[in-house]
Amino acid sequence: MTVSEDDLLSAEDERLEELFRVSMPGDIPDGPMEGTAIIGAGTALTRPIAALIRLGVWRGKVFDRDAGYLSNRLSALDVLAVLATVAPGPSLLDGEECIVIDYSRTSLVVGGVRDEIRQVGPDLYLGVTWLFGTKVGWFSLRAPQADGGPGEEQRKKTRGRSRST
Repeated sequence: MTVSEDDLLSAEDERLEELFRVSMPGDIPDGPMEGTAIIGAGTALTRPIAALIRLGVWRGKVFDRDAGYLSNRLSALDVLAVLATVAPGPSLLDGEECIVIDYSRTSLVVGGVRDEIRQVGPDLYLGVTWLFGTKVGWFSLRAPQADGGPGEEQRKKTRGRSRST
């Protein structure tokens, strides 16, 4: 079964949890990833909330696999902030391996946040967010589109390339 970001936005909390449990961690991403918040899973508010968060708050993450860190992409300006460590580790959900995104050693403001991701499709990850050990929401991460779509500018900045038009 192929899972899409649209499927994740349509799924109820129980389905997201089931999908997370049966998925493998995959490789730690490297470079920019487009993010979508999944708050109020399975309700009519999920998509509007995701759109609002993407528009003004959180747009994704930029991973540095070799260094074991990431930065979050914030605001419509794609400001890189809120550093976290990234490494394989056990999930708080089921104790099985996942990719752990840990803010406890890198941020005073969000030090109680822990994200966990597992790969659910080609270039698509499902993430769960924990706040002081309590599950507070879900999110997806996907590779940017190669056709100049979302994430193209961030990809150019991150890799230090520029492309003339």
